[in-house]
Amino acid sequence: YPENMAAQKKGFEDWLQILKKSKKTCMVQGDRRKVHYLLQDGRELVEEFDLKGGQLMVRKWRRKTKLGREGSWECEVGESYHTPISLATEQMTASTSNPICVRKDTVLSFQWRIRNLPFPLSNYSVSIDDAKECIIIKTVNKKYYKKLHIPDLQRCGQALSQEALSIAHANNTLVVTYKKPDDILKLEKELQAELKKLKTEKEGDVECNQS
Repeated sequence: YPENMAAQKKGFEDWLQILKKSKKTCMVQGDRRKVHYLLQDGRELVEEFDLKGGQLMVRKWRRKTKLGREGSWECEVGESYHTPISLATEQMTASTSNPICVRKDTVLSFQWRIRNLPFPLSNYSVSIDDAKECIIIKTVNKKYYKKLHIPDLQRCGQALSQEALSIAHANNTLVVTYKKPDDILKLEKELQAELKKLKTEKEGDVECNQS
């Protein structure tokens, strides 16, 4: 489908231009390089990369509320950190045995790790829902159901592919892997080249030049 391929390629190029035109600042903190983007539409994006391998560790977004106030950060990649609070009743206490889903990508794949799922691999059904643009995880024993979205592809108008999807299970953890398409790998490579233009000090917690 040449028309679809052309539209998807334009989607990737458009998103790359949005990031290039954003106001960017960065900071080296510990073993991570943190980049803050202020997009022209007012959205804020923060990404944290491992200094050694350049691997994306955290991505989170913040949008202004309808009243123009700063919204809460929404985690897209990596652990979501919350300030502990005292719960008045036992009923409100979250069980540590509940399944916990965290997206932790690799260089070549989008990947989710869902902890506290003791069922064997044969119990899981993982498929693509084209209409809802998401990955559906179900268990044969009907004990677990989850939708996974890939905003990276949605932002660029890229459809999901069943062939790119695979699963594994070990140590009570289900690992769902989606192979990144070539256009995503190219986009990430170009973006990393753009970020390298920001001057960065190697020692201490130093803010980088803005772009």
